[in-house]
Amino acid sequence: MKSKVIIEMKSVQLVGGEKSEAKLITEGTYEEKNDCQIISYKDSEATGFEGSVTDITIKEEKYASIVRQGSSRSDLMIEPGKKHHCHYGTPYGEMVVGIYTHKIENKLDGMCGSIYMKYTIDINSSYMSDNEIILNIRPA
Repeated sequence: MKSKVIIEMKSVQLVGGEKSEAKLITEGTYEEKNDCQIISYKDSEATGFEGSVTDITIKEEKYASIVRQGSSRSDLMIEPGKKHHCHYGTPYGEMVVGIYTHKIENKLDGMCGSIYMKYTIDINSSYMSDNEIILNIRPA
């Protein structure tokens, strides 16, 4: 059963020694399905992907997927110690990116808690950025 939650998301990107951060607070849903936890939210103008919906599915600290559907489509696989080639859509076009995951911490206990993901992105095997996503979830 889906439950309404408040999602506080912070994304950190490090490129060439320069750090940028983005923060978002939005309403979404939380559900447990097939031994996974699924957090879903509607993207907005603030995320740059208005007209899309993002689903983050996480299984313990083994893997996570970030799937965006709608006006922009992406399918990222995050799995510690492994590199995946993933589809990433932007308002300007689509590309394939390499995602090498350093760490996943899953401290969700039902509809409360946090998720931390750290990974490196490359395009055509050329380093692009180091990234962190921190999600804090609480009941709405």
